[in-house]
Amino acid sequence: MKLSVVLLSVLMPLLLLSKTAVATEDVPAIAAASSIKFALDDVAKQFNQDTGGKVRITYGSSGNFVAQIKHGAPFEIFLSADERYTNQLASAGQTQGEGIVYAVGKLALAAPKTSPLVLDENLDGLKLLIDTQALKRFAIANPDHAPYGERAKEALQNLGLWQKIQPQLIFGENVSQAVQFALSGSTQGGLIALSLASAERFKSRANYVVIPQSLYSPLKQRMVLTLKAGQTAKEFYHYIQTDKAQHIFAEYGFGKAVN
Repeated sequence: MKLSVVLLSVLMPLLLLSKTAVATEDVPAIAAASSIKFALDDVAKQFNQDTGGKVRITYGSSGNFVAQIKHGAPFEIFLSADERYTNQLASAGQTQGEGIVYAVGKLALAAPKTSPLVLDENLDGLKLLIDTQALKRFAIANPDHAPYGERAKEALQNLGLWQKIQPQLIFGENVSQAVQFALSGSTQGGLIALSLASAERFKSRANYVVIPQSLYSPLKQRMVLTLKAGQTAKEFYHYIQTDKAQHIFAEYGFGKAVN
């Protein structure tokens, strides 16, 4: 009897410590499109202030995340830049339902302030540089796996510029890298995410103009819970849908989510 009491007194602190460790380790891995980096960082910060919960966010291209999740990557939420990619995972039975649209993305034409590119929503300035052979390099995200790259290609095609601009195109692995190319001075501009072009850190060295959404297919950005989602991931998933979080997305130029 005494031995049992002694064992219990020894084991109880260990059990409590184990439970505490499990609780503190519930910091879910989140896969998110690079187009929402600044907005989602702010949302995650606000989530921590309001609830105490923390998340670990990895940013990249939506197409690459689909492949990673299919191969067992430990992400608990996937926030895509295009619902086509979340739908692929849902169809493969790797999500908890079809998810929800959390924002609508927009394209912007951006250029360093020293660029000769005249910015206008119909891309007449870009066409002029192409026709006069003054355009040297122009950046977009890779259209093979980055939704903003797909929409940039679509807009250029609809304006009859896609074939003409091919020799000058520089592809970013994702739209975040395309922003770096477009605004660093290594190119004369690019078609990138409005949410990144309008960020405070870029305003001092670059200009931008919003591209009409009629030039490309809607960028409905959908998020899903994966089969690995735990309690904190589910709380963050619902927090993103709150008015407070949605206001943050709106501040970065995203359109209102419609489901």
